[in-house]
Amino acid sequence: MKRGVTFSNGSVRRADYARGAMRPWLVRLCVSPCAAFVLLTARSALAQEIPAEHLSLVDRPHTVAELEGGIIALPSAPISAANRGGATPLGTVGNGDATVQTGVHILYRASREWAIGAGAVFAPRPTNDPNYVGSQPGLLRTHSRSYLFLGGEARYFPLRSRWFEAWFGLTAGGLIIADRFTTEAGPEPAPILGTQTSTVSTEGFAVGVQVGGDYLITDQWVVGLALRADRWILPAQKPFSQETSCDPIGDCPTLTGSVAAFELGLTLGYRIPL
Repeated sequence: MKRGVTFSNGSVRRADYARGAMRPWLVRLCVSPCAAFVLLTARSALAQEIPAEHLSLVDRPHTVAELEGGIIALPSAPISAANRGGATPLGTVGNGDATVQTGVHILYRASREWAIGAGAVFAPRPTNDPNYVGSQPGLLRTHSRSYLFLGGEARYFPLRSRWFEAWFGLTAGGLIIADRFTTEAGPEPAPILGTQTSTVSTEGFAVGVQVGGDYLITDQWVVGLALRADRWILPAQKPFSQETSCDPIGDCPTLTGSVAAFELGLTLGYRIPL
């Protein structure tokens, strides 16, 4: 018959709870923290070894091809004194010129925070003034003015979530303004003799700030809204040339000096993994 151990207070411990019988509990108590540490370490190592192609595109470098459509407005630069506000699907905008604008942007997203790239913005439907009065008041001419911007840009993304991103940035590049004058009087000349339309251009520079937001439809497709405020610097004389900027009749570029421009556009982008 097994006997227990008697303590000074009179209590008795059973023989099957002797020292040897308690050792498994001590082993479990020591092993459990070690096992938890090993498990957490293994999970962390596994997360670090996830292939890059299994990560979200936002979490790894990629390229974004972006199309844009919207409106450009020049508040202080109408194409003529009698034609203000331009022509857009929304009607006239302000007292200057306004028209539809399209563009394409190619961006390299090096990280979640930064993107750099280049873009081209063009106004395919310039505003027309059918009653333009130029250097020859008695000559009936139609005048239109189009805009082309080619340059680079940088974007910073301070606000990011799974489905939405907000950004701001800078733009800078070259600018070409084309004034087209079409003579309406007289018969159409033979093609060998030329046309009734003459074009004069102004080249300059543009710098600006931009802000926008993007909504991620999927991991690759994204839609957004962009707003830009630019400052155009257009010389009155062609740089590095003594040629006149006016056409043979004497009509000259209608946009020179420092001009403010504002752009609002909807964007559709496609993320391309690298």
